[in-house]
Amino acid sequence: MTRYRWVVLGVATFTQATAAFFVQGIGAMGVHLQRDLGIGTARLGLLLSAAQFLPLAGLVVAGRLLDRHGERWVVGGGVLVVAAALAAGSAAPGYVSLLVVLLVVGAGYSTVQPGGSMSVASWFDSSRRGLAMGVRQAGLPLGGVLAALALPSLAAAHGWRWTLVAGAVAALLGAVAFMVFYRRPPGRVPPRIASGVRVALLREPYLKKIVLSGVTMVSVHNGVGVLAVLHLHRVAAVDPASAALVYVGVQCAGALGRVVLAAWSDRHRSGRYACVLVCLAAVAIGLAALATPLGRSPIVAALLFGWLGFFGIGCYGPWVAYAAESAPPGHTGFVLGLAMAANQVAVVVTPAALGLLTDLTGGFSPAWALLAALAAVTLTLTARP
Repeated sequence: MTRYRWVVLGVATFTQATAAFFVQGIGAMGVHLQRDLGIGTARLGLLLSAAQFLPLAGLVVAGRLLDRHGERWVVGGGVLVVAAALAAGSAAPGYVSLLVVLLVVGAGYSTVQPGGSMSVASWFDSSRRGLAMGVRQAGLPLGGVLAALALPSLAAAHGWRWTLVAGAVAALLGAVAFMVFYRRPPGRVPPRIASGVRVALLREPYLKKIVLSGVTMVSVHNGVGVLAVLHLHRVAAVDPASAALVYVGVQCAGALGRVVLAAWSDRHRSGRYACVLVCLAAVAIGLAALATPLGRSPIVAALLFGWLGFFGIGCYGPWVAYAAESAPPGHTGFVLGLAMAANQVAVVVTPAALGLLTDLTGGFSPAWALLAALAAVTLTLTARP
């Protein structure tokens, strides 16, 4: 059965990629959505926020369900909700109805992140857990890569509604695969959970580190997701098709980073969180450079976005492995759900807030500078023992 863990890792990664496929493609379709729906940057950011709103509470609920009932049906059922919502949304008449569809998508997606992470953590021991987590977490940017390659062309040729159909088909495939192939590790039984332990966990110092660093890196990920293509098009004078290809590269760099950085964390003498600190420093430097005139050069801007993809998106691999290993036995789902729920605050706020800041200031530098400052402050606060 030890070989079956690689099947579990493969199906968890596939399900992650398919469930996130449509939402990860919204940034790449930014130019098309703004044109077809007649919306500004702030309202485009709100689309991303809508997909992440209900997980604010849903992730905590999903974590408790996972601890009690296991991953197979909780994750599979959640991804089926994503597929059904996107299929129904293909008939959406306009912007407001699309917002409602994405709210429902977010509710279903609440099970995927903690459930997939928990499934991998339960099958792999600490010597390979970082690598396995990194591979599994690479599913998110890999879904973004596929979405950035396919959805802009599909939207240009047939309209944005067909992109929802594509997202529904992808999510359905992911749900079926997970429910068919996932199994619990031999001998593992869902434990009885004492509610008093959960309250005590909220005071743990490691949880504060997890929350602060997670919120920061998720803010960077979503900031790049909603603004990268627009920055390349407006500031660096890159045509929309080429800007979308750069965004594909960013997502590829993020997928690579999640694997490489997580594998590195398996062997880092100072522990997994030291890798997170390196990522915070690298992100602060990259964002600060992007806010300067260097960001006007097409080549330099593309390289900086690749840097931010590798460290900003890639950081999630060692981060989620650190979070899973910090949880006491029987509470992995709760800790992951709570940490990811905190991340959702940033996921909801960041796209719309940065979009609004960009609209109000007429430029992208203030948004990049704000994210750079956030990374620097988090680095300073969490580097302390």
